[in-house]
Amino acid sequence: MSISQFSLVDPQHREIEPFRFEETFRKSGRDIPVRFSKRRLSGGLSDGVDVLEVDNGLLSFTVLLSKGMGVWRGKCGGLDLKWDSPVRGPVHPRHVPVFHPSGLGWLEGFDEWIARCGLHSNGAPEFTPAGVVKYPLHGRIANMPAREASAAFDSESGGITVSGIVDEAALFSSKLALNVSYATSAGSTRLHVRDEVVNLGSVPAEFELLYHINNGFPLMTPGAEFFIPFEKMTPREANAKANLDRWNVCLPEAPDSPENCYLFDLAADSLGRTRVMILSAAKDRGISLSFNKNEFPHFLIWKLMRPNGDTYVTGIEPCVNFPNTRSFEKEHGRVVTLEPGASRVFNFDIDVLLTAEQIAAAREDIAALQTGAAGVIEADPIKEWCE
Repeated sequence: MSISQFSLVDPQHREIEPFRFEETFRKSGRDIPVRFSKRRLSGGLSDGVDVLEVDNGLLSFTVLLSKGMGVWRGKCGGLDLKWDSPVRGPVHPRHVPVFHPSGLGWLEGFDEWIARCGLHSNGAPEFTPAGVVKYPLHGRIANMPAREASAAFDSESGGITVSGIVDEAALFSSKLALNVSYATSAGSTRLHVRDEVVNLGSVPAEFELLYHINNGFPLMTPGAEFFIPFEKMTPREANAKANLDRWNVCLPEAPDSPENCYLFDLAADSLGRTRVMILSAAKDRGISLSFNKNEFPHFLIWKLMRPNGDTYVTGIEPCVNFPNTRSFEKEHGRVVTLEPGASRVFNFDIDVLLTAEQIAAAREDIAALQTGAAGVIEADPIKEWCE
């Protein structure tokens, strides 16, 4: 049998000891080391967090089994894939007060490279008339542990997969499951993400979903650039409007700099496929994100340009809805309804661009998408998009 399979989180709650797997894969006349390492972190706010470290010989990344199957950080060809949050994580969910009275407790655990926001809600916090948090910032899924997870390596193809199931369910409320899958292969610079949201309940259920794919130093420095093909875009707030002429570049560091968000209706081909890219200031390294607008109809970029460590970061964010309050999004038809037993699937590819050829190909793809697209920039926030 060519596939080696490993249980990472046992659905029967049996303890799984830390382990390490190593194998050499032969590709194009060279040996590529492949490694898995599952362990539990100890000490500080990370105490008790279960992680899986994956290395395909070129691209490595750390999956947070205890935190929604998010990706803490990665590395590819010497390029760090991460941002330097003032939160020193990964933070165990027990230390993340998602339902803090401010509605902003989620931020106390936020330092992932890839973090999911949802499922019941994912935008700005919303409160009851009595002032009690009804929908906290960015929801619960990023701080829910996987109920089961596994990893596999195919010694014939070099394929690597990591899978897990994260539940977000409560009595008298929605009963949703998020099936997560990461796939890469030995020596590849690509990470494929496939998620499926499933309604486990007997009545229709609603959900929202947004991905933070966050990048900071060393990729993002002043002068780094976004390449985004679009039909229409708008600043979300006055701060972003003030920098509208520089929406597509990273700005100099400035203490207390406010966040800037820009919302997009992306250009896509006849099948709905689209692609965006962020490129270093030196234009020698980058990351591209490819997905389908039929799965992710909306997109935004998030920029916060404070000194590194507090906080210099950019997020590229495919989503099914914009990150406004849940009530606002439902009013504008961007909250998804799933019938009992139904599901929705979401896919995207992250390609780390390390060569001039890779960068040129991505720029060509994006330029082709922009050709013929309207490219309209709305100077004032579009009222149907921005609360």
